[in-house]
Amino acid sequence: MAAPSLLNWRRVSSFTGPVPRARHGHRAVAIRELMIIFGGGNEGIADELHVYNTVTNQWFLPAVRGDIPPGCAAHGFVCDGTRILVFGGMVEYGRYSNELYELQASRWLWKKVKPYPPSSGLPPCPRLGHSFSLYGNKCYLFGGLANESEDSNNNVPRYLNDFYELELQHGSGVVGWSIPVTKGIVPSPRESHTAVIYCRRDSGSPKMYVFGGMCGARLDDLWQLDLETMSWSKPETKGTVPLPRSLHTASVIGNKMYIFGGWVPHKGENIETSPHDCEWRCTSSFSYLNLDTAEWTTLVSDSQEDKKNSRPRPRAGHCAVAIGTRLYFWSGRDGYKKALNSQVCCKDLWYLDTEKPPAPSQVQLIKATTNSFHVKWDEVPTVEGYLLQLNTDLPYQAVSSDSSATPNMQGVRMDPHRQGSNSIIPNSISDTMNSAKSEHTAMKGTSLKNKPELKASTDSNATLHSSLATNASNHNSCVVDMLRKNEGPHTSVNIGVLSTCLDLRTVIPETSVSSTVSNAQTMVTQQTIKTESSSTNGAVVKDETSLTTFSTKSEVDETCALPATKISRVEAHAAVMPFSKETPSNPVATMKAGERQWCDVGIFKNNTALVSQFYLLPKGKQSISKIGNADVPDYSLLKKQDLVPGTGYRFRVAAINGCGIGPFSKISEFKTCIPGFPGAPSAVRISKNVEGIHLSWEPPTSPSGNILEYSAYLAIRTAQIQDNPSQLVFMRIYCGLKTSCIVTAGQLANAHIDYTSRPAIVFRISAKNEKGYGPATQVRWLQGNNKKAPLN
Repeated sequence: MAAPSLLNWRRVSSFTGPVPRARHGHRAVAIRELMIIFGGGNEGIADELHVYNTVTNQWFLPAVRGDIPPGCAAHGFVCDGTRILVFGGMVEYGRYSNELYELQASRWLWKKVKPYPPSSGLPPCPRLGHSFSLYGNKCYLFGGLANESEDSNNNVPRYLNDFYELELQHGSGVVGWSIPVTKGIVPSPRESHTAVIYCRRDSGSPKMYVFGGMCGARLDDLWQLDLETMSWSKPETKGTVPLPRSLHTASVIGNKMYIFGGWVPHKGENIETSPHDCEWRCTSSFSYLNLDTAEWTTLVSDSQEDKKNSRPRPRAGHCAVAIGTRLYFWSGRDGYKKALNSQVCCKDLWYLDTEKPPAPSQVQLIKATTNSFHVKWDEVPTVEGYLLQLNTDLPYQAVSSDSSATPNMQGVRMDPHRQGSNSIIPNSISDTMNSAKSEHTAMKGTSLKNKPELKASTDSNATLHSSLATNASNHNSCVVDMLRKNEGPHTSVNIGVLSTCLDLRTVIPETSVSSTVSNAQTMVTQQTIKTESSSTNGAVVKDETSLTTFSTKSEVDETCALPATKISRVEAHAAVMPFSKETPSNPVATMKAGERQWCDVGIFKNNTALVSQFYLLPKGKQSISKIGNADVPDYSLLKKQDLVPGTGYRFRVAAINGCGIGPFSKISEFKTCIPGFPGAPSAVRISKNVEGIHLSWEPPTSPSGNILEYSAYLAIRTAQIQDNPSQLVFMRIYCGLKTSCIVTAGQLANAHIDYTSRPAIVFRISAKNEKGYGPATQVRWLQGNNKKAPLN
């Protein structure tokens, strides 16, 4: 975590949709990028369910149905997958609840559930201010405040320290309450405390941590319950313990429990001498407890004043949600003295990145031309941008061109919540961050390590089209289906769920030819299937230490198996194009990648980039990018260099958030195209027939001459693959002029089922012209989750 002086709080200042009214006593949970808020009070108890999309910066009110619960405050609120459970809370002044409701967020459907009572003892009494924590298939209820009077206007408070376990059914419904027998000293009765559950990586014993709360006076004690042995203990801690408090929040990210806000003793009061009579105030103090070492660290102390409004002002009864490594805080009540009998509810939404983002996946190639690359990488949650860098063995020579494919972001402080051209409109959801694309990719010189999977689907007789368009429906149904299918935003096409699938996978490429890219609007009401067809080229073999050319005499018989790690091309049976006359001279080709200077391509808000130039660093500078507390570099002051045909470039990418630049990804290497070779076949179709399957494809969109023949390959089972599943071995199953072939049941019986992601049979198809074979399209035919033979 950053030092206190370096905390980079961000206030969300621009959003759309119906913003909920300010409140306190509400609760919030996260389902992927969605923050879901329920209940709370401010001039009456709120009964609406509000949702905030942290990616699109939109508030919306889902159309809930079913057994809609009454509004409540200071209730229990937990999330299990895409269902949410609500227990207890205050439903009106002086009247508390012990009812349990379940919300299926995939359908926004409420249901009142009735758990069985404990086998011995009574079920939980009506209460508020309790903790309600989830671990596995059980919820744990501790403490709270009950009203001993049957008259709601005559409140007789009773603080609780009872402990219940609620067993859940899988997916929906509950079993019943039980009262575990615990060992050790039980924490004193309390309400408005926090409880979190954490399990160390090196220990299989989950533990519940209870901190603070109210019992006539505020508390600062920490308790631990081992959920396996049901033993209470009071761990010894190091560091400065936060002031006694209640109505604070506790959030776990990694091995840290973050404590923010709440009611604390007023400055100057001695709480040890008169804990019941002293004044209390709200705080904006911020600390965390390392749950592995039991050490407290103060990030913002109670004595630190904020005159610049650079962080959330003091509050209590707010909500906090962890999404990735980012903490969001919303609303709550303000006020400094209890005696004033007045309060103001905060309306602001803040977030804080607690650590630098993790490294993104390796850069993947979508498309390449003779002088450009279209690349992408997997999204990293809750980041503000990505720094893309490259290096090459060619000497750098600046160009005077003013045009560049990289964004000009000098002097810009990135705000991911600012509305822009790629924002989602309120009444529909296309791709959350980008317009989705159906991309037929041509990739050459592949390595088959760490291959990211990109998918497409078709039924047994349907065509995988390169362009898809879908109609938008209303916002609620879009989000409903996103939750139901457990799908998040992607940058590729969403295709309807059909019976059989094609999965088109990119494989860390070195060279590629251009191919068609068609845009398609998408909705999350359809299953997200990525449609990037990968391809390979036999000009280059890549391993981790060198680039080697093949002899033009490399011929392989159609029954010969080809180890993919040594010959990373499908057309290995054919003459391989020489790597000489077509390739520019390379005076420093033997220099290692680490010895070459990394240059910035630019900073990109989204996880895709069109690269045709890069920026040259000033002499003696190793990096021009300083992000976080420093400004984004002014790229307009730097010289640029164009990409060169037939040249290898190494890429890496790092994510950026409020803590700065995270670690870089593993290095990927691609090569710009050499003109003249055919593109990759496209629009692959698979359908079943009596003989086996019918495999067909469309000719390359850029044949660069007459197509002389096509070759199709099937990944087959070998002992080598069993030892190393990433080393695919291919057998040629077709060579001819036709754009289709039959793959017999006998051939399929020898097929290798690739389990690197979803089970699939792998095919490759390539085209040959007068100059030789071009890149091959690789297709994964999904087989379901069983290990039965194909076609069963």
